[in-house]
Amino acid sequence: MSPTHDRSHSDDLLSFVSACPSPYHAVASAAQRLEKAGFAELRETDDWTAGAEGGRYVVRGGALIAWYVPAGAPARTPFRIIGAHTDSPNLRVKPAPDTGAAGWRQIAVEIYGGVPLNTWLDRDLGVSGRLALRDGSTRLVRVDKPLLRVPQLAIHLDRTVNEGLALDRQRHMTPLWGLGDVEPGALLGRIAAEADADVAEVLGWDLMLHDLQPPGYLGMDEEFIVSPRLDNLISVHAGVTALVAATTSRPPAYVPVLAAFDHEEVGSGSESGAQGPLLERVLGRGVAARGGGGEDVSRALAGAFCVSADMSHAVHPNYPERHDPDHRPLPNAGPVVKVNANQRYATDGAGVAAFAAACERADVPWQPFVSHNVMPCGTSIGPITAARLGVATVDVGVPGLSMHSARELCGARDPGLLARALTEFVTSR
Repeated sequence: MSPTHDRSHSDDLLSFVSACPSPYHAVASAAQRLEKAGFAELRETDDWTAGAEGGRYVVRGGALIAWYVPAGAPARTPFRIIGAHTDSPNLRVKPAPDTGAAGWRQIAVEIYGGVPLNTWLDRDLGVSGRLALRDGSTRLVRVDKPLLRVPQLAIHLDRTVNEGLALDRQRHMTPLWGLGDVEPGALLGRIAAEADADVAEVLGWDLMLHDLQPPGYLGMDEEFIVSPRLDNLISVHAGVTALVAATTSRPPAYVPVLAAFDHEEVGSGSESGAQGPLLERVLGRGVAARGGGGEDVSRALAGAFCVSADMSHAVHPNYPERHDPDHRPLPNAGPVVKVNANQRYATDGAGVAAFAAACERADVPWQPFVSHNVMPCGTSIGPITAARLGVATVDVGVPGLSMHSARELCGARDPGLLARALTEFVTSR
């Protein structure tokens, strides 16, 4: 991809990622885009019967469920669901964060998800997330300043480092942020001040670290994107793009839905994760708001289809033996369809055909992906959604390198190709 190619989608993706250092910011940014397109927020405690048609969304913590009901759509209208997740592996601040050793002031962190620890070393790190206040409200916060750093041991003190770096998750991943005696409450005081909140009113928090290096383009022709949190903000951004497009296209034959969950990187077992009842309840209440009952919910789900969109692996040029020799996706060759016979992905033959047909209509190339038989296969929200809702599901994603690293890579064309395919998926008749 040369710099002369249209890259409006990828430019917009980089802006979206920059605005979303935490799942809570991702939800807020997605909601802002949806509201600009005419969507309105519904609270779970409200009466939904007044909001039967048009665009609506629900927020629960780091999760967002959004949908668009075409005018006159019967209660039994099938759903077309785009599933994604808002969280990424990172370092999260512990409840009693202020610590230190040997005259240094440090911050205690917990490892969240499958983090390649070495990718977080020697980086300038900020803090983001949310504060929970005494009155029950929450407040977003982000400190985009070089506040923290996890320093690597100098090679002079570890001559064997290049023979295999061993990092202890408890002892070696504690960031530093100053000198002197440990001062309990210092970090919270700093974060509260950044959020313009009275620290005495802050009773809880969900805080995490983020790399301050901005996303951008890489390569001889700027054909790659390098960025934090591509897994899985690429898919959230593409899902929002597709859902907004559904409001301006011809009336779709389905109710398009975006389900962006939290906690996928740690198993999805939470109130805002895919294993919880959030999506099922929202879909059921949406049917009831249009006068439908249990029979209509069952019919809407029976005719439903879900695309679970999550980043995938491109073939690694330095480790080609780790990939199946006949399935080697490349960047800028289109999204991959992920298959696993042991149901780590939910894709079956019918799912491949359905997504491939959407790609054909959208003039989008696609690639098959399956893991090497001796390599463990990852998973996604796809099998969870398929099992919980009984909905046909296909797993897809943009292929990339360095997945779960503090800084990942993908082709600059692929996010836009994914968005085009998802738009066709939710709008075609």
